[in-house]
Amino acid sequence: MKLKGSKTEANLLAAFAGESQARNKYDYYASKARKDGFVQIASFFEETARNEKEHAKIWFKLLHDGIPSTDENLKDAAAGENYEWTDMYAEFAKTAKEEALPRLLFFSNM
Repeated sequence: MKLKGSKTEANLLAAFAGESQARNKYDYYASKARKDGFVQIASFFEETARNEKEHAKIWFKLLHDGIPSTDENLKDAAAGENYEWTDMYAEFAKTAKEEALPRLLFFSNM
């Protein structure tokens, strides 16, 4: 069976997303702890963020059969950023407006 389109692919995508989000969250927590003077707690969050990055890398490599070539990575990055700026954020702003959530209309300025 092929990975593409399988439930296992969906599981790997969810694992990659979860680990990536956790990494960012712990980086934010570390910054806040350091700003508040809790250096040791900040270090704990930074180490945890590094661990989450490595976990995400495992799932990423399984999804892509390794790390793609630089050429592929450039094309993927350009396509992803273009989609965000031309479609995704505009749709988010439209939804926020429809749902009367004006504080989220900043999406239209992204």
